[in-house]
Amino acid sequence: MLRKYVIPICSAIFFLSGCGPERREPKPVLSIQETAAEALSVLRSRSQHTGPLKANGQCVWQYYSNGKRRKESFWVRLWVNPPGEVYLQGDVGFNPRGIVLGSNASEFWLLIKPELSRYSWGKWSEQDNSSGLMVVPKTLDEAFGIVEVVDEKSWSLSREGGFDVLIWRNDKGGIAKKMYINRRDYLIRKIEYFDVNGNVLALAELDKYKGVTEDFFVPNVIRIMMYGRDGAEDSDSITLNLKSVKSMDFSDKQRSAFFSLPPTKGYKHIYRIIEGHLVEEPQ
Repeated sequence: MLRKYVIPICSAIFFLSGCGPERREPKPVLSIQETAAEALSVLRSRSQHTGPLKANGQCVWQYYSNGKRRKESFWVRLWVNPPGEVYLQGDVGFNPRGIVLGSNASEFWLLIKPELSRYSWGKWSEQDNSSGLMVVPKTLDEAFGIVEVVDEKSWSLSREGGFDVLIWRNDKGGIAKKMYINRRDYLIRKIEYFDVNGNVLALAELDKYKGVTEDFFVPNVIRIMMYGRDGAEDSDSITLNLKSVKSMDFSDKQRSAFFSLPPTKGYKHIYRIIEGHLVEEPQ
């Protein structure tokens, strides 16, 4: 029931955290961006106001199993310390930690109990660009307006309707990512990721931005779609509706508890993820 794309889908979800309707609305952006450098500059300025938070909400997961479309809904709680430190737990099957997902700067993990009793983990350095897992570490940053720019010459700017579209190309000149930015408030509304062959790898749609603080906005509704390596749409999608979000300062003890790789004790199956593939490890 838990298929190979569960990890990237769920990870990307908790990386894209949101907030409740009581929060303030984003203000319009008055200036017009003419170049990729100018657009990236606006996103960088937003990153100065990001901060740690905690939130909860409802997750709806739709997938195909044995030729039938199925849907599961469960309550989630999450803690985010950008960039890259994330902890999420989902209440599945009356177990408040039925699903546990986490990430830090070097590692990520997905724990499932009791149905599968499976512990999966990996290192970011061991994933390749064709793997859906590589979508994960950047999605949170980009949802918060943080864009890591190694070479500005790899970016270009185009316009589609009411959106500025930032396009990043890999070292071979192929499109690796597109970010659709609403020109009115200059918040990211959609991100497309592409594999090395130019096929769409994943799609994140971000909606209903609200403010955590005066200058810190995150999406309240996030929809994630994952696609196969050949560009065909995979059957899995997840929609996250967060009901509340609050800023939070993590103590050293809390950071260690939430954002460190958990012990494997108590899990029947342990898998290491290397370049998107599961490799079972001996107990």
